[in-house]
Amino acid sequence: MSFTIPAATALIEGPLPAVSATTPTIRKTALNAVHRQMGAKMVEFNGWDMPVEYPSAGGIIAEHNAVRAGVGIFDVSHMGDIRLQGPEALAGVQHISMNDGSRLAIGQAQYSALLYPQGTFVDDVIVHRLGEDDYLLVINAGTREKDFNWVRDNTRQFNCKVENLSDDFTQIAIQGPKGVNLLQKLTNVDLSAVKFYWVTRGALAFFEKTTRHYLQNILIARTGYTAEDGFEIYVPADEATSAMVWNQLLEAGKEFGVVPCGLGARNTLRLEGSLSLYGHEISDTINVWEAGLDRFCRMEKPDFIGRAALEKAKTAGLKQKLIGLEMIERGIARDSYKVLDDSGREIGYVTSGSHSPFLKKNIALAYVPPQFASVGSTVKVEIRGQGVKAQVVPTPFYKRPKKS
Repeated sequence: MSFTIPAATALIEGPLPAVSATTPTIRKTALNAVHRQMGAKMVEFNGWDMPVEYPSAGGIIAEHNAVRAGVGIFDVSHMGDIRLQGPEALAGVQHISMNDGSRLAIGQAQYSALLYPQGTFVDDVIVHRLGEDDYLLVINAGTREKDFNWVRDNTRQFNCKVENLSDDFTQIAIQGPKGVNLLQKLTNVDLSAVKFYWVTRGALAFFEKTTRHYLQNILIARTGYTAEDGFEIYVPADEATSAMVWNQLLEAGKEFGVVPCGLGARNTLRLEGSLSLYGHEISDTINVWEAGLDRFCRMEKPDFIGRAALEKAKTAGLKQKLIGLEMIERGIARDSYKVLDDSGREIGYVTSGSHSPFLKKNIALAYVPPQFASVGSTVKVEIRGQGVKAQVVPTPFYKRPKKS
């Protein structure tokens, strides 16, 4: 079994000038007009004009809880897509990423990361194996150009083509325990046969007035960034098709209580699941061991960029460690707030923090020295000049219930 990806707008072969990392204007997804028509509150995010919440749906808390209990849909078209295809595509993937791509069956995906030689993060990615020698990397919005340049420049020695497909798709995430029921109404694919972190292709049926439309060969992945079950679909990026798909999902999902969701809920959902965000829990100054992502780093596979530095770092020992915090005293630990020891000395910093809408607690992720990382120990977070007590707790804060 293999999958066919539409031809990219630009096929990369041989040396080309670097893609510019500067974006002169704020970019818009194909669904931008739809978000505005729905009254979404829009914000600039990594150079994109994106919905942060939909007041008509009840806002961030209502959107968050809808995903935990039912289903919500997100426009995540700002994410990037890089394709590697050719006889040595696997060798290229293995060289630039820390997980073991050779373990992937056709139609399977894995969480991984691109690393600098010093073992720190270029970006975290999801690697999809679409065919025998065909791989798709889904990357973060804020690192699109940097990631593409990195992948292209570090795979030149391999016999594979690198394509930037980032503008070819509208990517919609259908997240929540009822997401499978919603999407099943619109596709001929048996979604019960698609396991978590697997991908397939199929037709999507949509109705416009009395006319039935079929979108053929649509990529459907059982992935997401909410710590919940769900799917991400990749449809043609023209505005008319994108709007038709989005509106049909909302119509078909009414019986399941579907709501449109913005980046605000996406952030609180991923925080409850302790999922890393580039520029927060992972960056070009944080290594794999510190971020606690060693379970995705296959040191036993053939050499990859960053491996030698990670071996040295492991021998040297951790200088900081990512921990989960639950506030004991009143206050919310926000991003970049200082973490203090009991005497008030600064020992670390918060990477992400918020009120948890589902758990109804104030939670945060933070970096501290290992001696302060034991579960059950207490630290303080500096909030408006005052040390507010917090307890180190296990992560993830939330785990989705197992299906009975």
